Amino acid sequence: MNPFDSAPDSPPDFVDPAEVIVGPWAGSSSQAGPDADGATERERPAAARGRSRRGSHPAGSALGRRTARQARNDREPPPDKGGPDADPHDVARTIVLKQLTAAPRSRKQLADKLRERGCEDEVAAEVLDRLEETGLIDDAAYAATLVRSQQERRGLARRAIAQELRRKGVDSDVINEQLDTIDDDDERERARALVDKKLRSMHGLDATVQARRLAGMLARKGYSSSIAWSVIREAIADAPEHQPD
Repeated sequence: MNPFDSAPDSPPDFVDPAEVIVGPWAGSSSQAGPDADGATERERPAAARGRSRRGSHPAGSALGRRTARQARNDREPPPDKGGPDADPHDVARTIVLKQLTAAPRSRKQLADKLRERGCEDEVAAEVLDRLEETGLIDDAAYAATLVRSQQERRGLARRAIAQELRRKGVDSDVINEQLDTIDDDDERERARALVDKKLRSMHGLDATVQARRLAGMLARKGYSSSIAWSVIREAIADAPEHQPD
């Protein structure tokens, strides 16, 4: 009697190794048989095959929402946090120096960053005081640099520069000192340069339209109405398109 007659579900004596699929890659071979629905691997949609290989997570699950960056942060604490026994002053100093390396900052900006990183206010004040003593934090020098860059790069006038310095947390006394260094004639020349440049892109428009748009531009850059209209009248009068024939 054939011993397999009574056990039809038992495997045969010989199994071709090429037909055996084991390990985590099972199901990726073109030799795979039909699945529970009777569809072969090749017949199933690509999206379904991808899910079967990678595994799937519900869209609303915590794992499904976790990004690669979040997962990495879970494994690797930020370098400026230090270990559980790290000196909080050293941690605060590291944060400040990184900020100053990236770009100039006011003391207020650095204090806000330390508070955001969880540093105690007392620790932050001690660290900032020490760095201020060494000259690494200097709001006057920071304000002077900002004034020059805003004038040269954006053509801003006193009023707009003052707003920018206040937004950066610079003290009012420091702001006033820096605004006093701005020369009236230099500010008028910057306004005229801005108007001349803008006029070149407004050729052909009515003079009234040009004047209105130019006034709006100068107002946004902080120029007073007296300087703005004086410069605009001169520029329009000097424009070749408005010269009498």
